[in-house]
Amino acid sequence: MPREGTGPDFIEALARGLEVIAAFEPNRPVMALTEVASATGLARPTARRILLTLTELGYVRAEGAGYALTPRVLDLGVAYVRSQGLWDIARPHMEELSTATNESCSIAQLDGSDIVYVARVAVPKIVALAVQIGTRFPALQTSLGKVLLAALDPPAVDEVLAEPSRSGLTPRWQPDRAERDAELREVRARGWALTDEQLTLGIRSVAAPLRDGAGRVVGALNVNTHAAETPLDHLLGHHLPLLLKAAGEISADYARLAQVPHVTRTAAS
Repeated sequence: MPREGTGPDFIEALARGLEVIAAFEPNRPVMALTEVASATGLARPTARRILLTLTELGYVRAEGAGYALTPRVLDLGVAYVRSQGLWDIARPHMEELSTATNESCSIAQLDGSDIVYVARVAVPKIVALAVQIGTRFPALQTSLGKVLLAALDPPAVDEVLAEPSRSGLTPRWQPDRAERDAELREVRARGWALTDEQLTLGIRSVAAPLRDGAGRVVGALNVNTHAAETPLDHLLGHHLPLLLKAAGEISADYARLAQVPHVTRTAAS
C-alpha cells in the first residue's frame, strides 16, 4: 500500500512513484498496469500517470502490454553508494581479497531486519543464491547481518528484528531469543561473524565490521564460499585472517578520508 506521511511536508506523489518502482521484483520484471495498481494499492489512473511519468524520465519502459524498469533505476542506488565514499575506498582492498581467496566478497548495510548489498567483487562460481548490488537477505542468518546487528544495543536489535523481512527468503536457521542473543554476544566478543548454511544450503561465509574514524560500524565486509568446496577450517584458517586485514585497511582509509577538509565553493568563488 502507498505510504502515508505524518507531516505537512510529506510529498505523496513522490512516495507513490517510489512505491511503483519498488513493486517490480525478481519474480515479476514485467508488470501490466492492473498488476502495478494491485501491488501498490493505487487506483489504475494514478498508477498509469506514475508509469507514464517514470517512462518519460527514463526509469520505466513499455514492454509488450506491460512495463519494465530500465537500467537507469540503478543510478538511484549507485548515488547512495557513491555518496558514502565507501566503494571507492573499498574496491582495491576487495579486489585484492577476492584474488587472494578466489572467492566473492561483498559489503552490506542494515535496512530494517534485512541486509542490503552495496558493493561486491564477484568471481564466476555457481552458488545457491544469486547476489548483486541491492540484493537483500534476512540479517540474522548472514555473517554480514550478524556483524551489523552485533553493533547495535540490545534494545535496538529487538526493534530492528521486529520489522518484517522484505527479502522473500525463509532462512533455515530460526533461533529463539536466547540463542540469538548468545550468537550476537559471541560476535561482539570476537569481532567477526560466521554463518554456516544458516541462510540456505551451500552458503558458508565470514564477515567483519567496517568502521569510521569514531569507531562506529558503517558496514560489514564478507568472504562468501560454497560449503561443498571450502571446509570450515580453511575458511577460518586462511580466508578469515585475510578478511580481517582487508576490513582493517578499509576502515583506516575511510577514517582518513573523513579527516580530509572539504572546501565548499560559493557562487562568487
